[in-house]
Amino acid sequence: MEESKKLYRSNNGMIAGVCAGIADYFGWDPTLVRIGYIVLSIFTVFSGVIAYLILWMVIPKQPK
Repeated sequence: MEESKKLYRSNNGMIAGVCAGIADYFGWDPTLVRIGYIVLSIFTVFSGVIAYLILWMVIPKQPK
């Protein structure tokens, strides 16, 4: 049986581990997710900052 993946904030994140956690979940490079987040935030008049703060509160920290 397949083990289900869970979304966690990464322990090796730069600020809160949200982008690194998303990258780990999908198997992507964390740097590309961070760059994508910055570009998206700039083009959406920084509403990405609000989304980041919400994700920071909602996504649990990765267990050690």
